[in-house]
Amino acid sequence: MSIFKAFLKVLKSCKGTIILYSVILIFFAAFNMKAGDNTSNFVAERPDVFIQNYDKMEGITESLVHYLEGNANIVPLKDSENAIKDAIFYRDVNYIITIPENFRQDFLEHKNPTIEVQGTGDYLASLSEMYLEKYLKFANIYRDTFSSEEELIKNIEKTLDKKTNIQVTSKLDTDHLAEVANYYNFANYSILAGCVFVICMVLFSFGREEIRKRTIISSMNYKRYNRKLLLSNALFACLLWAFYVLVSFVLFGSSIFTTHILFYMLNSFIFTLCALSIAFLIGNLVHNREAINGIVNVVALGSSFLCGAFVPVEYLPDFVLNIAHLLPSYWYINTNESLKTMEVFNFESLRPILINMGVLLLFILLFIMLTNFISSKVRKLHS
Repeated sequence: MSIFKAFLKVLKSCKGTIILYSVILIFFAAFNMKAGDNTSNFVAERPDVFIQNYDKMEGITESLVHYLEGNANIVPLKDSENAIKDAIFYRDVNYIITIPENFRQDFLEHKNPTIEVQGTGDYLASLSEMYLEKYLKFANIYRDTFSSEEELIKNIEKTLDKKTNIQVTSKLDTDHLAEVANYYNFANYSILAGCVFVICMVLFSFGREEIRKRTIISSMNYKRYNRKLLLSNALFACLLWAFYVLVSFVLFGSSIFTTHILFYMLNSFIFTLCALSIAFLIGNLVHNREAINGIVNVVALGSSFLCGAFVPVEYLPDFVLNIAHLLPSYWYINTNESLKTMEVFNFESLRPILINMGVLLLFILLFIMLTNFISSKVRKLHS
């Protein structure tokens, strides 16, 4: 019980730092949600097109012009070379289509007349080109099938009028899950930094010479001593995790109670235990109070940058990700990223996630074994 009381006393002195890491996490989450609110539903844009028509407005020519008018904004310009060049340069239009004289007659006689085009090179120009090529493609196909121009135009327009109905079968709210994933990804930093700083400070306080000597001469076995310290620190880590989960309830509301979120919580809990074991190992290696802040930056910030907590994984180079595989944070964040696109929960879909969690458990076991080994060696050196 005396160990726990001493632990609480040290923990109280670290409350300012814990609050700081928590504020950073909350600020990032709130900022990310605000940025996400600026997104809107997709609305197809209509390109701005100028049509130079030197043919008569009848037959296939009239049909082509009407089709382009239905899919683009027709911009009036002076029919002069300078006006056209200026319109392209200043992006007043995206695409200019020049229909040559006798286009209709030459097309029906299979002379393959050329329609000249100019574009700005942007995606709206490409969209305009797609519309033009789509019409001409069907016109060339149906020209060999229908001898009558009227039938030809009727079937071209009938084909082009067909619309594809798109039915969204997935009910997954990917935007919401992306926000949750980003929150838990960034929690990688806050959990690691909070655990490493507080636990290192606790172990530093317990490792002072006068306290260490009392522990050595006592009847308490070093494994039992480590176990009591580990349990005290585990209580702190669990409370820290519970607080961050509670913050997620506040930020994301009642929609937090889903299967996805339960797995996010489970994954973050296992990672918290892993952070606890990391902190306990570092605390047994480091006996310099001034070095603790530097170690926090190396461990927490380094892991967060290398493993995708701050920078999305898809933007990280391959050699960085290869290094990240050696860190627990990579497996934690990889699970978060997998969950945000998961639609069905079964053994096959959960297998990669279970593997990631298993790797975290192996890291925990490894760090605990190293801590016991190092602790026993240190005690023998001082005995």
